[in-house]
Amino acid sequence: MGEREHEREHVRVAVVGSGFGGLGAAVRLRREGVTDFVVLERASSVGGTWRDNSYPGCACDVPSHLYSFSFAPNPDWPRAFSGQEHIRAYLEHVTDTFRLRPHIRFDSEVKRMTWSAERLCWDIETSSGSLSADVVVSATGPLSDPKVPDIPGLDSFPGKVFHSARWDHDYDLRGKRVAMVGTGASAIQIVPAVQPDVSRLTLFQRTPPWVMPRIDRAISDAERWLHRQLPVTSQLRRGLLWGIRELQVQAFTKRPNELGFVERLAKRNMARAIKDPALRAKLTPAYRIGCKRILLSSEYYPALAQPNVDVVASGLAEVRGSTLVAADGSEAEVDAIVFGTGFHVTDMPIAERVVGADGRTLAETWKGGMEALRGASAAGFPNWMTIIGPNTGLGNSSMILMIESQLNYLADFVRQLDVLGGRVALDARPSAVRVWNHRVQERMKRTVWNTGGCTSWYLDASGRNTTIWPGTTAEFRRATRRVHLAEYDVLRTPAAKTERAAEQKAGVDA
Repeated sequence: MGEREHEREHVRVAVVGSGFGGLGAAVRLRREGVTDFVVLERASSVGGTWRDNSYPGCACDVPSHLYSFSFAPNPDWPRAFSGQEHIRAYLEHVTDTFRLRPHIRFDSEVKRMTWSAERLCWDIETSSGSLSADVVVSATGPLSDPKVPDIPGLDSFPGKVFHSARWDHDYDLRGKRVAMVGTGASAIQIVPAVQPDVSRLTLFQRTPPWVMPRIDRAISDAERWLHRQLPVTSQLRRGLLWGIRELQVQAFTKRPNELGFVERLAKRNMARAIKDPALRAKLTPAYRIGCKRILLSSEYYPALAQPNVDVVASGLAEVRGSTLVAADGSEAEVDAIVFGTGFHVTDMPIAERVVGADGRTLAETWKGGMEALRGASAAGFPNWMTIIGPNTGLGNSSMILMIESQLNYLADFVRQLDVLGGRVALDARPSAVRVWNHRVQERMKRTVWNTGGCTSWYLDASGRNTTIWPGTTAEFRRATRRVHLAEYDVLRTPAAKTERAAEQKAGVDA
């Protein structure tokens, strides 16, 4: 296909990203009878965060049977909590089962998406060419762009530096002095995985996490056979896992004080592995459990108790050659630095590349904080939807449940466009976005995420929680079951408006 011809290409829907959100959107579009779509993927394979995060010990902290699509159950999960390689293989399987590969354009990073008010479509520039689309589904995900802090002197560090989501498998950590910066979900998996191999491991801990044991086990051949022969048993297992987590939501959202019992369990878990009172004091959080994500690991505390591990109860402040200096002044000589410092969640880089109806980028529109109608539609960005958008994250359950709810909303969005007919677009009304966001933020005030006394990646630069959903997954599913046209402005091209007026006049005259 020639470049000029490729530039003129137009599709009904362009999906950005091929992780759970993007692949789920592709399957849902097919089920709705929409086959004129492409999936734009910047990498050379599917998988999203489960492709990018391949660090030692990488696994999911949500049970496997709940961390999968309801329309693509997997009876053969090998463990209660599956590792990265199994989840990635599952996503490859979904891609092949639903024949999505012909729709996917690999090595096609989106550079710019610009709304054309004249043609009511999105002009999209990618690293592999240009196209336009009636509808854009942004499924880049909040955990896709690593965040590395700006540490003075880091550029002059003579050793190896990488982020947990960009693990350098060619670099051998065995026998090395390694610094682990951060104590989030990735760090607590990396620490026990590398501790036995390194000569010294220094953990820079700005804030200690609450850690509960991860009750993981291999799923037996008999269980897998039963799930294959009687799919209802797999559904029951999933339903039980879901129900337990739904019941927990009240404590997080309405009664944070009830979490004191869970804190006592977490402290008991720590005491079993950490006998040194000084180390235990360093590792004990000073905020309410649940304020930051509760982490699951049965190996983290035992690894920290090993003689080749140092816990620095302070963040990394400066790098002087191969010497790392903490904010409390303590120093460590290291050969390699691994950053487990999270992602650009409240300032998603894709937002810089989306230009809306008024010529402003989504990043500019969201400067005061992310907000979108029902977590999907931003005002001033017609026919643009995001999967895992503002206030759709969870603190205790499976994001696949939220993704599937948003896919229901996407399906009805496309249906509404078809019903309206012709060249048409839906743009979320600013008033509707404000009402939805106000309702969400009012509910947020009582939650542990806002009252628990911590600073977390759930909060944006102004301290507002723009990431978490303050309710149950069932509530969110009800809220996104269908598109309410009263919450949108219906846009048509000038020519279409003239035709419609003529049709209406002809009807009156008749």
